[in-house]
Amino acid sequence: MDKTPNQKAWFLVLPVLILVAFSAVIPLMTVVNYSVQDTFGNNEFFWAGLEWFRELLEDDRMWDALGRQLMFSGIILAIEVPLGILVALNMPKKGVWVSICLVLMSLPLLIPWNVVGTIWQIFGRVDIGLLGHTLAALGIDYNYTQDPFAAWVTVIVMDVWHWTSLVALLAYAGLQSIPDAYYQAAKIDQASRWKVFRYIELPKMAGVLMIAVLLRFMDSFMIYTEPFVVTGGGPGSTTTFLSIDLVKMALGQFDLGPAAAFSLMYFLVILLISWVFYTVMVNLDKRGT
Repeated sequence: MDKTPNQKAWFLVLPVLILVAFSAVIPLMTVVNYSVQDTFGNNEFFWAGLEWFRELLEDDRMWDALGRQLMFSGIILAIEVPLGILVALNMPKKGVWVSICLVLMSLPLLIPWNVVGTIWQIFGRVDIGLLGHTLAALGIDYNYTQDPFAAWVTVIVMDVWHWTSLVALLAYAGLQSIPDAYYQAAKIDQASRWKVFRYIELPKMAGVLMIAVLLRFMDSFMIYTEPFVVTGGGPGSTTTFLSIDLVKMALGQFDLGPAAAFSLMYFLVILLISWVFYTVMVNLDKRGT
C-alpha cells in the first residue's frame, strides 16, 4: 500500500532557508541591482545595463590584478602543499608528543588575520623589526615598503607561516587513517621509503589533499587583510590583488556600479574554480572506491 510521503520535515529546514535568504541571497540581489545601474547621489539611480561589465573587461587594471592574484595563489600552493605534507610525514604518530605537536600546529590558525598582518608589518620593519633589522645588519637591502620583490617575499612568507599548518593537519589526518596492515605489507616486500609514500601514503591522502588545495586556493584567492595591513597594496600596485582593488573601488572611489559588477565577476570566478575542484574531488573519490 502506497503512502503519501510526509513533507513536514521541510519545516525543520525552513529557518535555515530564511537565514540563508537574508544573509546571502538578498545581499547578492542588491549587488546585482547596483551592477546594472548608475547613480549621481541623492539615492537616484539610472539604468546602465551591462556597461560596467564591459568597462571592467576592457580595463587593464583588473586584468593586472587578476594576474597578480593567480600568481600569488600558484606560489602559495606550490610552497604550502609540499611543505605541509613534509611536516605531516615527520610528525609523531603516537605518544604525548602528538598532542603537543597538534596544539603547536594549530596556534598560527587561531591568530586573526589583521593581527597576522600587524605582526609581520612590525617584524619586517628595518628600524624596530627583528627581521628587517637583522637583514639590514647583514648588509641585505630589505624594505617591503619600497622594494616590490621584498614586498612579495614578505606577503608570501607571511601566508606560508600562517596557513601551512592547515595543510599539515589535514595531511596528518589522512596519514592517521591508513591501516597498519599497509605498512606491514610494505615492510615485508622491502619497499623503499619513497615507494611507501608514492603508492600507500599519497593515494590515501589524495582526498584530504584536494580539500586542502581547495581551501588554500580559495582563501589565497580572496586574501585581503594581511597584505593590506602590511603593504597597503604597494609599493605602487605591486601587491594590489583583486580584493584590495575591489575595496579601493567601492570604498575609496565610491563607484558602486563598477564595484558591484567587479564583485559579481569575482564571485563567478570563485564559483567556477570551486566547481572544478569539486568535480575533480568527486572523480578521485569514485576512482578510489
